[in-house]
Amino acid sequence: MKAKLPSFIEIYRQLIAIPTVSSLDSTLDQSNETLINLLAGWFYDLGFSVKVQPVPGTRHKFNMLARTGNSVGGLLLSGHTDTVSFDDKHWSHDPFTLTEYDNKLYGLGTADMKGFFAFVLDMLCDVDISKFSKPLYILATADEETTMAGAKYFSETANIYPDCAIIGEPTSLKPTRAHKGYMSYVIRIQGQSGHSSNPAHGVNAIELMYEAINHLMQLRNILRERYRHDGFSIPYPTINFGHIHGGDAANRICACCELHMDIRPLPGMMLKDLEGLLNEFLAPISVRWPGRLTVTSLHPMIPSYECPASHEIVTLVETLLGTPTKIVNYCTEAPFIQTICPTLVLGPGSIKQAHQPDEFIDTAFISPTLELISQIVQYFCR
Repeated sequence: MKAKLPSFIEIYRQLIAIPTVSSLDSTLDQSNETLINLLAGWFYDLGFSVKVQPVPGTRHKFNMLARTGNSVGGLLLSGHTDTVSFDDKHWSHDPFTLTEYDNKLYGLGTADMKGFFAFVLDMLCDVDISKFSKPLYILATADEETTMAGAKYFSETANIYPDCAIIGEPTSLKPTRAHKGYMSYVIRIQGQSGHSSNPAHGVNAIELMYEAINHLMQLRNILRERYRHDGFSIPYPTINFGHIHGGDAANRICACCELHMDIRPLPGMMLKDLEGLLNEFLAPISVRWPGRLTVTSLHPMIPSYECPASHEIVTLVETLLGTPTKIVNYCTEAPFIQTICPTLVLGPGSIKQAHQPDEFIDTAFISPTLELISQIVQYFCR
């Protein structure tokens, strides 16, 4: 006889109470071990086989995989356990205390997306998993908000073969089947300082960066002309120049200039090929000024992702919800999970609440989410 779990709200409360901030800043970054162990215990009590996986290259982070049965096929439900950092001065409530007010549940991770596990656990309390003919997998990952190291490592080491997967990101229960990728870089020009009264006695890094940006704008135009996916509201790959800094005084030749930029590729574009194009278009600067231009990644690259519109998981969810799947511009763990099986992004709560002070999920999502997850699990696992 399986153990009785806490109520839905109490599960939610315990998940939110455990800090799991993911940050590139080591002073803010936190381990997710306590939360992973809590989830592992609950799924074990429900009769699942559970494995906890350390994630290499992280600050004491873990994945968890819970599963039923030993056959192939079935369904994978996936979510990340980390949250973004926060500034409590902008919060009206304690970020780590689940606060119920005006038909909303407030707290860090209520929507994005620790709360998803409360829905899964509560649904499973009323299900006899021993009667499943195909496996149900539950994956909890680490560091989605920064490097996606958890999902990436899991995809490289997984030995499971589900028919399909759902990632429970907050999509307002509107299914998403594709998104762009993400690449970000620092372009750095090392010049030579000198007195501004004689520019010939120095190498002005701002002027070289001006030339580099002109080359990058040519690349941007070529990408716009060469690639297109009409499913996106912006149907071509984009390049954005997000931050630039150089120099320190009007009467001094600028010795260093940095540009931070990103590229958002379409599904089907190879990231290494795109990175090669970036270096190719900057090559004239490097040839003319050897050793003065460097290109460094800001973050690990995130591939684009697309689930075939004709796949069974797409047609099932569209039928259950009476709405077509959509395509979005933000990134998720889907491209990594997609290497294991066809994947949809679908979950309760609004993406508009993600990464915001006073993050919340509307309680109107509770009943339809529990019903939807139950229907999908029954379809793929019975």
